[in-house]
Amino acid sequence: MLLSTQTHVAVSRFGLLEGIRLLMDAGYPALDLTMFANNEYLFDTDMKSTALKLKAMADERGVIFNQAHAPFGGGYDHYTQQLLPLMPRVFTFASYLGIKQVVVHPLQKGRYYGRETELFEMNRAFYASLAPLAESTGVKIAMENMWQTHPVTHRICDDVAAPPEELAAYYDAQNRPDLFTVCLDIGHVALCGREPQDAIRTIGHDRLGALHVHDVSYISDDHTLPGMGRINWDAVIEALADIDYQGEFTFEADSFLGRYDNAFLPTAAKFMCDCGKHMVSRFEALKAEKAGRA
Repeated sequence: MLLSTQTHVAVSRFGLLEGIRLLMDAGYPALDLTMFANNEYLFDTDMKSTALKLKAMADERGVIFNQAHAPFGGGYDHYTQQLLPLMPRVFTFASYLGIKQVVVHPLQKGRYYGRETELFEMNRAFYASLAPLAESTGVKIAMENMWQTHPVTHRICDDVAAPPEELAAYYDAQNRPDLFTVCLDIGHVALCGREPQDAIRTIGHDRLGALHVHDVSYISDDHTLPGMGRINWDAVIEALADIDYQGEFTFEADSFLGRYDNAFLPTAAKFMCDCGKHMVSRFEALKAEKAGRA
């Protein structure tokens, strides 16, 4: 299983090239290009040259860009009117880097409970509308599970694709395994009151192609390093081994890095990478043990 990490904090602090270089220096063999901030390269008239420069730098170090995260946020109107028009450039830029999948958030519009069928149909059609982009660029669309805040209790609760059965149903509805996959956000599962290991088994081997790995308190969306929250990572790793997971182990835990100043960030990034390598090694050992018993 390949270890990777999002690039958000490093690029925000040091710029695109230096931020990427810092993460490569930390020891990551793969990177998830975070396009939801500091994404001015998407607007360049010659964005291909920027992408090829990044790819050449990574190739020289034996690092790959395995995944990307499309822009999101700002509410339904901002997302649909300002960010979705960027999708052709997002997928084209990803294709230049050899990225195999882009995580695309579903449309979130109003309350989820009581409107599940309406929102499902809206997002089924939304994802289907992006299929030609995936087909033309050779870059898959990864669907992610979301949450929202309850307007009365102000606690985190379900939103689109939060139930793992619904996330699986989004994938199944497209019936295009060549164009779509599932990105399970481990922290989001826990925030919505479910155990990530159960969601992993529900989604299963054939659907699950990507992970967003981060720890949470089960109360707030902490996006911190595994071990800093309350998720049972032994159970998560066992579930991944049980379904013979074939995708990458991608950190979306940059709030951990964000705690440190620029001078210490390279040290924190290396520690974070070493933690990830340890978790991957545990997965590989457990998977080999289960294969040996089979």
